[in-house]
Amino acid sequence: MGLINTFESFNTFWKERNYGMQLDEAKEKFIQAWGALGSNWGINRTMAQVHALLLISPGALSAEDIMASLDISRGNANMNLRALIDWGLVNKVHRTGERREYFAAEKDIWQVAQQVITERRKRELKPVLKVLDELRSLPDVPSSTERDAFVDAVENLAGIVEKADQFLEVVVQSDKKWFFEQLFRLVPARSEDTLR
Repeated sequence: MGLINTFESFNTFWKERNYGMQLDEAKEKFIQAWGALGSNWGINRTMAQVHALLLISPGALSAEDIMASLDISRGNANMNLRALIDWGLVNKVHRTGERREYFAAEKDIWQVAQQVITERRKRELKPVLKVLDELRSLPDVPSSTERDAFVDAVENLAGIVEKADQFLEVVVQSDKKWFFEQLFRLVPARSEDTLR
């Protein structure tokens, strides 16, 4: 339900954008929609909003700029900037003669997607795979219907998680053009131009 609302927000954003919405209002809607999308993906809403602000900003912003734009505290801004840096989505930008730190987001959405996939694999899939590998065999447990059912369930889950991990590795290592050419061979698209 939340994901549907997010897509409706994006749809409204684009429709209104095309019918004379002011730039500041469009930016605010984008930031709010990106925040909602982030929440649906299990990312802190404010973290997603900071990322959205940096994504649409033509240049690097200071923590003070971010605080003022999003009406958030210094602690909240700094905590979310650190998290975005840890995720590899934001970098510090040093300006000669400035004591303030500035921050900029990666603007290439393909690079952003690859980085998010890399981090989610590291934080979520790899630990699950490690546990499943430990559970795959129970050498000290005598064979029984219960043990066999457990091992089969773990094997099935491990197989799916391994395939997902392999697929995501292909996405991360792929060139954007090559990836979408391969995807369009598998899934007929209404228009290949929509994903370029």
